[in-house]
Amino acid sequence: MTTRRGMLGAAALVLARPALAQGTGDWPNRQIRLISPFPPGGAADLTARIMAEELTTALRQTVFVENRTGVGGAVGTEAAARSTPDGYTFVLASTGPFAINPGLFRLNIDPSRDLAPVAMVAIVPSIFVVNPAVPAQNMAELIALARQRPGQLSYASGGNGTAQHLFGELLKQMANLDIQHVPYRGGGPAMTDTIAGRVQILCDTLPLALPHIREGRVRAVAVTTAQRHPAVPEVPTVAESGVPGYEAVGWYGIAAPAGVPAPIVERVNAVVNELIQRPALAARLSGQGADPLAMTPAEFGARIERDRARWTQVIRDAQIRPD
Repeated sequence: MTTRRGMLGAAALVLARPALAQGTGDWPNRQIRLISPFPPGGAADLTARIMAEELTTALRQTVFVENRTGVGGAVGTEAAARSTPDGYTFVLASTGPFAINPGLFRLNIDPSRDLAPVAMVAIVPSIFVVNPAVPAQNMAELIALARQRPGQLSYASGGNGTAQHLFGELLKQMANLDIQHVPYRGGGPAMTDTIAGRVQILCDTLPLALPHIREGRVRAVAVTTAQRHPAVPEVPTVAESGVPGYEAVGWYGIAAPAGVPAPIVERVNAVVNELIQRPALAARLSGQGADPLAMTPAEFGARIERDRARWTQVIRDAQIRPD
């Protein structure tokens, strides 16, 4: 899903690597820390470990992952922001800590001020599914049903303030729907109750939902991406189902403490953009439900700011409070 613009930008940066290397002196000359602000074993942490392994080879210096967990990723993200900006500490950036948490929590840092975007790695598509008993074959029919039965349908999420919750709230706001939110303690229980019919609707990441879709336990009604996804080309987007402009995806990237030297940022960006276009790495990321996407640091920063503004507004309009 790498855009033409991103590919051209990546190609230009890769060609510039010798010049960039001259600007970074002897960096890196020791181990590099990549903070993962989530527990080991999850998709985000596995993505951090995949990138650390690839960067170790590409930079010819060990890149190790350090887990600093808590408060939806805020603890590890703050630790990165408070680190010395010398190019030896980076953090796995993702939608929650960078774009959602600032609207949910009173943070000790400002990610837009205290952290520097380095490289986008991939986006994470999601998909709306319904229990098979729901008389809606697609999102357009689901929207019509919700309008016929205001307040009678419910959607599950992994908890207040999660991406699942916000993606559902965005749909409610943009389509002017009255659907009840039912928060669970994690995405697993939310899917279990959707399959059981205790709730009717769920928005989950595509790789987690796909096995349940293929086995008929839930029915796919729309993907949250701007275009249809190749894994489920028959499933329409929310935007083409009567909600123009709807797009809601998570993402993974790499950030550094503000003030890290620009040549180091540019070099890491060039290396990451080169790596994620390799078929083997793209396949590994896809296995974690992530579609590689190359961006410049400026483009990644603009994406973070756009998403932060959008989710902060959704949170305010829906009066969401964290669990």
